[in-house]
Amino acid sequence: MQLLERHRAYWRSNLRLTAGLLAVWFAAGFVAAFFARDLQSFNFFGWPFSFWMAAQGSLIVFVLIVWAYDRAMNLLDRRYGVEEADE
Repeated sequence: MQLLERHRAYWRSNLRLTAGLLAVWFAAGFVAAFFARDLQSFNFFGWPFSFWMAAQGSLIVFVLIVWAYDRAMNLLDRRYGVEEADE
């Protein structure tokens, strides 16, 4: 019975992580594009912020999301004892 509870806790943690990163993805991908006209009012590295997010920022955010997911899942796997063996 204890193993089943640990499995559920692991899965809840995994879903919470995934939901948080999906929220970041949504904000970077959709919200930035939806408010593009409002975001043109200030510059970021010499370019309008909306242009920068469309050209570079969203891609950087997506790569950071993948990195954060990998790092967080490795920590979560170690905490619950399901990590993969290094070869």
